[in-house]
Amino acid sequence: MIKIAMEYFYFWFISLFLSYMVILFNYIYFSFKKDTLNNIIGFGTLFFIFIHILLFIFIMNHDPYLHRAIIPLWLLSLGIPLVVVVFLTLVSTIIVHLYKKMLKKDFSSISEKLELKQKSWSRSKKDTFRKLNHVLIFIGLFIVWYIGLYIVKFYTGSSSGMIPEENNMLLLYLRIFNEQDSIFEVLFALGWFYYLLFFFFYTLCLIMIVNEFTRKSKLFSFPFNIFPKLYFNIEETESYGTYLYFAIGQMFAAFICPPMVFFAILGLSSISDLITSQVGIRFGKHYIFWNNEKTWEGSLGGTIISFGICFCFVGIYWSLIFAFAFLIFDVFTNKPIKLSDNLLIPIGCALIYIFIRFFFNFSFYTIILEWI
Repeated sequence: MIKIAMEYFYFWFISLFLSYMVILFNYIYFSFKKDTLNNIIGFGTLFFIFIHILLFIFIMNHDPYLHRAIIPLWLLSLGIPLVVVVFLTLVSTIIVHLYKKMLKKDFSSISEKLELKQKSWSRSKKDTFRKLNHVLIFIGLFIVWYIGLYIVKFYTGSSSGMIPEENNMLLLYLRIFNEQDSIFEVLFALGWFYYLLFFFFYTLCLIMIVNEFTRKSKLFSFPFNIFPKLYFNIEETESYGTYLYFAIGQMFAAFICPPMVFFAILGLSSISDLITSQVGIRFGKHYIFWNNEKTWEGSLGGTIISFGICFCFVGIYWSLIFAFAFLIFDVFTNKPIKLSDNLLIPIGCALIYIFIRFFFNFSFYTIILEWI
């Protein structure tokens, strides 16, 4: 299988390239034209990730040591999610069309029942339901990391191989392009948990992208098309769903940040975001004067939680930086800046880390490692 993968390397490479170009084209095609800033940031983020994936694979192909297992593993990890979402789309579309043709019915009655049930929910319950999946993702990945770290330290006595020894990510990426034959060392310096996080959000992002494309196309179907009925209000149906922006933003953060920094960012985007809206809904009295949908109580509550989450993963100084960034991002989205906080928080915090770490050599300390 490995031999076949390397013999047809350029076939797989071109297939990936064309798949990514199709995704980017459809992202623009199905986008809501008035949602300009989200479209630009979302498209730019996807383009950045896809181009870097292709560049890394192309560079990896020039290192014979990576031909044996690493390149085939990458091709499988990148290609299988694409094949799966295409297969699910075709199967789901066929089932829906057969259902309509044979029974002269569609699934709209199920959607209507769900929508009717949702109307009886309180505002806080709706908000919790919308954001709970983000929190569950954070909790699930944290449990995987913690169990994995415990096992690694139990057998090896250290976290070596799981967490990167070098966390200056921009320095590592520049090394790939500046030093010949450095790709092997850089790839293995990142640790295996970095790849688990990235490929998880890569797969999640593809699923969310296809779900949104099929929702807007009206010709195709996808197994998760029913969820927008529960999540969206009337205005949101024209734009892309916030869950897609969440997946894109987290994929970007997972790509350019070491795991502990990524966990801090994921915590901001999930738990802090949920706390912000819940505090605002339940206790908020002082509305932000340029945005009557948000309150200062909610934003400050989310900022305090942000500090606590980040403190565990990146220490006190970086927790102050990220908490302040969260406050600024939360206060100024979606008004006056018409940009989803699900994009701005992970992308903004990731870029802040990359540039401060690189230009000021300001590292972090993971307190939670001392608890094992």
